[in-house]
Amino acid sequence: MKNQSKSKGWILLAGIICLSLALSSCRKNNTKQEEQDLLLGFSQIGSESAWRIGNTNDIEKQAEKYGVGLMFENANQKQENQIDAIRRFIAYKVDVIAFSPIVEEGWDNVLTEAKEAGIPVILVDRDISSDKEGLTTCLIGADFYKEGVMAGEYLIRKADALGLDTVNIVEITGTDNSTPMRQRQAGFADAIASDSRMHVLESIDGDFLKSRGAECMRSLLEKYGDQIDVVYSHNDEMTLGAIPEIEKAGFVPGKDMIIISVDGGQDAINVLKQGKINCVVECTPKLGKEVMETAIKLKNGETVDKVIHPEERIFSDEQDLSNLEPRGY
Repeated sequence: MKNQSKSKGWILLAGIICLSLALSSCRKNNTKQEEQDLLLGFSQIGSESAWRIGNTNDIEKQAEKYGVGLMFENANQKQENQIDAIRRFIAYKVDVIAFSPIVEEGWDNVLTEAKEAGIPVILVDRDISSDKEGLTTCLIGADFYKEGVMAGEYLIRKADALGLDTVNIVEITGTDNSTPMRQRQAGFADAIASDSRMHVLESIDGDFLKSRGAECMRSLLEKYGDQIDVVYSHNDEMTLGAIPEIEKAGFVPGKDMIIISVDGGQDAINVLKQGKINCVVECTPKLGKEVMETAIKLKNGETVDKVIHPEERIFSDEQDLSNLEPRGY
């Protein structure tokens, strides 16, 4: 009986030791997790396009992957909503703020408040314009100017291949005063500036919306008709809105008019393969990985690059696109 009692005592002691070690391990893991915890406040422009939805999905996916807490707010295309969201992030004392600014101006006051609160701010996809220094830490997004340049360079190659003497262009731009609108327009204009064949008949604001792309195209067709040789559209949504209007007017998109788009979403690539779009310049929405890694560095007090660009490609009727991988947005 003594031996049995002694044996049970050793078993009980061993169990206590194992439980103690397990609890100790859990405490260490929890402490490590707490040290890594990061709360990111992210204000999205809206859900106006497949690109924007893809961007939101990637931000959410990567936040989960990196274990980053995410306070997400959709501004529904209104700057005042974004300003209110940033103020809520400040009040909640998030570790890092990230947002895609709808327009470039009008951020000084709220970003000064974030700076005074000691919260670093990451710009995603779009830039701001300000005379004040140090309101933001970095910009993560596409090189919009380069996208415009690639579009212009493609058009010159296409005009050469077709033997065109005069090229009349209509441009459906993105939201007026937004970074991609300004830079895509500037890059395109600079790329074609030295080619005397190129003439921009009109630039019209399509606000990055499919419905506005259709409205703009109707207006341009009524005004210029068969004078139009090229439609340069600043995003796929507007392009996809414009194409049915071109067809309704009796023209064949991709043949009667050269169609150039920007974004590279699956719907536009499908239409490119059908021959109704001639060129799509890529602008990837998959910026979540860069956002999370940068936020973690900022929380840890590390320095980050001022500008972080993803790689961008161009898809066109110059290429064999039969084996192009699904775009994911």
